Amino acid sequence: MLHGGDFMFTFAPIFIGIIFVIVIATILFTIFKGFSQWNKNNNSPKLNVNAKVVTKRTAIRGGGENRAHNDYFVTFEVESGDRFELEVEGSEYGMLVEGDTGELAFQGTRYLGFIRQKKKMEFDA
Repeated sequence: MLHGGDFMFTFAPIFIGIIFVIVIATILFTIFKGFSQWNKNNNSPKLNVNAKVVTKRTAIRGGGENRAHNDYFVTFEVESGDRFELEVEGSEYGMLVEGDTGELAFQGTRYLGFIRQKKKMEFDA
């Protein structure tokens, strides 16, 4: 026979244990995923390709009572027509302009740099 308080004393530790396991599993999965991507990037060749800056975007994490953090992303299009997005530093993000063409250096999903092709400047007389 179940008494009023017995159910809670039985259920609460199991529930807390399940939540604990889920949190630990999520943390371990995130660490494993990050390490896996880092290792994949390190084993990928460093490539230099002609590319065009197609678009840029930012993602904001945190905020509220925590410090907000910006992530910066740039979508590049290569000569074959393929497009892919790379995360870049804020200083690089500010220097890249949609429509820029040049030589993109990357390794896996790791952005290494972009050397812009110089365009001929036209001035009205």
